[in-house]
Amino acid sequence: MAKFRKKPVVIEAIQWTGVESQIGEVFAMLGENKLPHAPDDPHIKPGLGYCPPDGSLSIPTLEGTMMAKPGDWIIRGVKGELYPCKPDIFDATYEAV
Repeated sequence: MAKFRKKPVVIEAIQWTGVESQIGEVFAMLGENKLPHAPDDPHIKPGLGYCPPDGSLSIPTLEGTMMAKPGDWIIRGVKGELYPCKPDIFDATYEAV
């Protein structure tokens, strides 16, 4: 069986605090990229969704809509897409550059 090593990749990320005023930072991460939207796919909803009671943020991703809870990281992928990442996974996968 062949062996492979994951290519090193530099990503941009912010840690979501659950505060509505931080949504602007999330949009700034998008730059000129757009959030995915597939009108015929019920799993992908257009736009970010903020839920004030628990501070969660719904994020349309290429794999469907995902939730970021306070403390989660929001990562901009290599194609400009956004997706949430749990803090323990983030710490095990990424290091500051």
